Amino acid sequence: MKKIFGALLIAVCIGMAMPAQAQIHFGVKGGVNLSKASLSNVGDNFKKDNFTGFFIGPMAEFNIPIVGLGVDASLLFAQRGVEIGGEKIKQNGLDIPVNLKYNIGLGSLLGLYIAAGPDFYFDFASDKTIGDTKIDKKKAEVGINVGAGVKLLNHLQVGANYNIPLGDTAKWKEDGSEIGSYKTKTWQVSVAYIF
Repeated sequence: MKKIFGALLIAVCIGMAMPAQAQIHFGVKGGVNLSKASLSNVGDNFKKDNFTGFFIGPMAEFNIPIVGLGVDASLLFAQRGVEIGGEKIKQNGLDIPVNLKYNIGLGSLLGLYIAAGPDFYFDFASDKTIGDTKIDKKKAEVGINVGAGVKLLNHLQVGANYNIPLGDTAKWKEDGSEIGSYKTKTWQVSVAYIF
């Protein structure tokens, strides 16, 4: 009985100490988006190219140093898009990635992290028409982020991230009938400064 009571007492003390050790930090994040379209049912006569945009905005990071786990969330103005057949189809919107992050400390000056989580994107731009084809863009998208990066001097983070949408980004329509769709898959290279 004394051993069980002692183990419970130790567990309660550790549980109370963990929130005291948890840290929340705020910062600024920015970087480059490199988007590419994945086309469905539009034939071979469309040439697709990469589209380069940017993102910038505030971020918050909540860490539990004992376990190395944390949560990273950002509120970013982001520019994505595709270039198909010489036409640029821009997406300017609000990007909200929320990632579970695992930190591996390599000393006080350097650390590594891996991250994954959902991404919520809200498009501000209106639909576009190319000739007789209307591109009906979704106003909201949900995707999955996976990424990794390096932490330097406890304040600077440099990372790479890949965003995969769970549904179509837009649908191609002619005379009101759907003729195809595309997804915008995006590589992100980011730099963040944590205060």
